Amino acid sequence: MRDLHDRMAPRLAELTGEIVAGCASDVPFYRGLPAEVLDGPVRESVGTVLGLLLRMLRDEETLRPGDLTWVVELSARRARDHVPLEAALAAYLIGARTWWRTLSAVAAPAELPAAGALLLDGLAGMMPAVVVAHLQAQEDLRGESARARRELLAALLHGQPFHVVAALAQDVRVEVGQRHTVLLVRFAPRPPDRLVQVALDAHAGTPVLADHAAGIVLLPDGVTAAAMAAGLGEALSSTVLAAAAAADTPAGIPAAAAEAREVMDLVTRIGRTSGVYRLDDVLVEYQLSRPGPGLQRLAAKLDPLRGHPYLLDTLRSFVAHGHNRRQTALDLHIHRNTLDYRLHRITTMTGLDPAVPEHARLLDAALTATALHDRPPEAGPG
Repeated sequence: MRDLHDRMAPRLAELTGEIVAGCASDVPFYRGLPAEVLDGPVRESVGTVLGLLLRMLRDEETLRPGDLTWVVELSARRARDHVPLEAALAAYLIGARTWWRTLSAVAAPAELPAAGALLLDGLAGMMPAVVVAHLQAQEDLRGESARARRELLAALLHGQPFHVVAALAQDVRVEVGQRHTVLLVRFAPRPPDRLVQVALDAHAGTPVLADHAAGIVLLPDGVTAAAMAAGLGEALSSTVLAAAAAADTPAGIPAAAAEAREVMDLVTRIGRTSGVYRLDDVLVEYQLSRPGPGLQRLAAKLDPLRGHPYLLDTLRSFVAHGHNRRQTALDLHIHRNTLDYRLHRITTMTGLDPAVPEHARLLDAALTATALHDRPPEAGPG
């Protein structure tokens, strides 16, 4: 098909311009590009692919491995320039349509079947290569972006100077505002990190800085911790336990992160499994967790019950239900008389009567102290 090649070769520059114009007219992404980009990288890519199609006509053979290497390189380069995959595929189809229209005008009827077969063979080789190259390049870009975002979050958590933070934020195109909420999150079960990031970004409507290994998230101003935790739980079908602390300025983020870690450590040690907690929600527990002889002496109030786990469970349920006997009996699946008997035994063994307000407050505190005394801090995200 060398004669057909010789008829098509002089039209290559005209075809290239027509395809570039078609992309700018019919594909929204290309329509928004400046003229120098269309006349530069886009024209270069179109010309290279047309050159491959022209060579196939001359040699009457399909693409060689070296040709596909060029296609992959071009596609990866365009992907790194943030050309969407759908825009790239649309450009190939516009090019194929324009090429075939010109072929039909210059080819003899007998030449068209073989020329059409070569065009389809070329598309069959090029388009999968385009997809693979784009997906790999996009994966690399996502990896680089994720690393850069982690670096930005680490800079904020470590109180790096503002000019360092600003430079990192510019690199990843993330706006660092004044107010943030530091959110420490634990999941049960734990979803894949990528799904968590997708859910965070979707709920916030903006890229969210997160260190998934540490389970720490930096929420921008306007995104509440409670709404985010609820959104994550629903989107990921997971139970969410979270600790939150506010930072009024970027410089306050390290202190807010330290506070959130203390709150998470505390609620984990006292057995909370879901919900969003701030320091104000656990002030009594926080104060009771301070080291000293008082914590041990409070926990010792329940030492007489340690050999009777069912009595400790009864007391925990009674306190959890606000000293409501009916709800406690239902929770434990026992008769009210059985509950009364157990509460009487607790009074006899500890000397503290839950019906006496002063004793009730002491029992509540003793339960908290026991949880804090018996459970060491847990490390790592769940």
